Amino acid sequence: MDARDIIIRPVITEQSVFDMDDKKYTFIVDPRANRSHIKHAIEELFDVDVKKVNVINTARKPKNMGRYQGYKKSRKKAIVTLTEASADIEIFGESNDEE
Repeated sequence: MDARDIIIRPVITEQSVFDMDDKKYTFIVDPRANRSHIKHAIEELFDVDVKKVNVINTARKPKNMGRYQGYKKSRKKAIVTLTEASADIEIFGESNDEE
């Protein structure tokens, strides 16, 4: 699997933004990927050093839309902790240019 196929998208919530100060980043990943795949994909895409990877599998949940019923997709989240010497990941496209 390619690194871009493993990492689907970052998770942007209030808690995940607070964790970015501690160099912890949350991503939605491919359900077939394991910890080592995720670690190598993050290191390749963002050129950082990964210290630890925590993986969370969320089960599908029922949802109701009026008279129609269905399920939300199950997904796999990865919380990636970077080393202290590593650079930060720029998720929001931040730049240091002041205008």
